[in-house]
Amino acid sequence: MKTDRPATHASQWPDIRNNEYYVGGKPLTRHAAVVGRTPFYAYDRGLIRQRIDTLRQQLPKGIKLHYAIKANPMPALVDFVTPLVDGLDVASKGEMRIALDAGMEESEISFAGPGKNQEEIVSAVAAGIVVTAESFLQVEQIAKAARSLNLKARLALRLNPSFELKASGMKMTGGAKPFGIDSECFADLIEYVRAQGLEPEGLHLFTGSQNLNPQALCEALQGVTDLCCQLVPAHNLDLRFINMGGGFGIPYFPGEPVLDLAPVMATLGEIQSTVHKLTPQTAIALEFGRYIVGEAGIYVSRVIDKKCSRGTTYLVTDGGLHHHLANSGNFGQVIRKNYPVQLGNRVEGNKTEVVTVVGPLCTPLDILAERVELPEAQIGDLVVVRQSGAYGLSASPTAFLSHPLAAEILV
Repeated sequence: MKTDRPATHASQWPDIRNNEYYVGGKPLTRHAAVVGRTPFYAYDRGLIRQRIDTLRQQLPKGIKLHYAIKANPMPALVDFVTPLVDGLDVASKGEMRIALDAGMEESEISFAGPGKNQEEIVSAVAAGIVVTAESFLQVEQIAKAARSLNLKARLALRLNPSFELKASGMKMTGGAKPFGIDSECFADLIEYVRAQGLEPEGLHLFTGSQNLNPQALCEALQGVTDLCCQLVPAHNLDLRFINMGGGFGIPYFPGEPVLDLAPVMATLGEIQSTVHKLTPQTAIALEFGRYIVGEAGIYVSRVIDKKCSRGTTYLVTDGGLHHHLANSGNFGQVIRKNYPVQLGNRVEGNKTEVVTVVGPLCTPLDILAERVELPEAQIGDLVVVRQSGAYGLSASPTAFLSHPLAAEILV
């Protein structure tokens, strides 16, 4: 029988002391007592700061670092991250409100998304943030909002290049995509923008996400740069920024490597030099979500039952896919694989067993871990799912079967 051992999973920051998982320098059982219930997410602010510091140290000087709120919109977490980064990227009016409440300068908040409605666009223009147009209609709606408010709109244009990010978890460019405007339409687009009385202050080109291949990232960044360097002089663009997205991945599964930043940073240095020579006033911005917070979070549920069915031992917990859809394998995985899972209150044990960990929902899809080897579990033990800081609670069907919402803490 094939099993997954937690130790085979790549992770930079497992903190285990006295046979217990620690978060933010304190034992898991203490956090559970503070929260007073399970399930809950716990995010380690020290690890978030460490990841941002690492990026700051390695990014070429002058490249702007943005946080993409969609990865984790917990208000306390966004409040913590905001003074550590140069900008915030949002994808809804709700995220825009979180960004504004966090105190980020309006000009450093950008609003992307293929389905912004007129109400959202009016709110964004009124707030003074950068609205990223992803269609000709959105350009028209932004211009209309600016006229109605007697304000100058801050506009960026999201382009869909003809190439895609190879080896990415989700591809956002290349071929037909709902995101952005096809790059070959740019001449007509900029003419339309100027006819509406607008001028773009930025370009947005996000090629894909969750990539662990540095060569693929370098090729995509170079492709974005080549395209921008064609468009800027050809259309006399005076850009404040070019947002090249992110795409940096984190390891989730056995055998996955930690992303090698060195070649990517070297390429970014060359790109920055190229862009600066062509358009000195234009800053390069990169947006990171998962890469900043993904490894800094855990999801914790409690074993409430243990039973055997035809040779399979099941640990039934009070948490599941309604809180952590990605971990269940129903958020982008083609073949389900286990996130790294541990018993957080007893990481090692004299006796181990192969178990399948499930949630409380009435569906066979509610799987936290399948055929993993853990210490022999008891009712009340705490099951920890690591790599859970991004696309967790907010990316899950929390109303499914009407179970209580998971708690979230920043420690």
